Amino acid sequence: MRRQGLEIPALALCAALLPSVATAATDRAAIAIFREWGAFREGPETAPARCYAIAEPPPNSANAGRGAFASVASWPAKRIRTQIAIRLSHPIRAGAAVTLSIGDAAFPLMVRGQEAWAHDRHQDAAIVAAMRSGSSMSVSAVGANGNPFADAYRLRGAASAIDAAALACPLR
Repeated sequence: MRRQGLEIPALALCAALLPSVATAATDRAAIAIFREWGAFREGPETAPARCYAIAEPPPNSANAGRGAFASVASWPAKRIRTQIAIRLSHPIRAGAAVTLSIGDAAFPLMVRGQEAWAHDRHQDAAIVAAMRSGSSMSVSAVGANGNPFADAYRLRGAASAIDAAALACPLR
């Protein structure tokens, strides 16, 4: 069911994700839901600590419900804009490579535990640019059990959610 361009399941999905990725901020607010992606703000509206766009693998995917998510955050006080963060669905094998793929582009990511991120702000920018023109992305690695896995994400609504989060957290 759709209402005003929003998909109702996405609203429930983002509401469920919010507590799992939020920090101990006193104020959290949904900015908007855009198809598969939600935009959220943490901290007071006049000076938010962090704003982010976030999605999880679709419910019908192999790794749905395993705590995986992809996010793009802005941290105004740290002067960070559109920083990629990925939570993998599985622990990975020590030393295993983690690759984010969007269309023909592949980005090697840094990893610690089940968390992965871009190497630097230039790679963050390249990933976000690819997300804007892509229809899906996947993050692949070899799990701690030796089996390969991939977490897939739809990118419908990602650009709008990223923009909404960035606008809600202007750099100071």
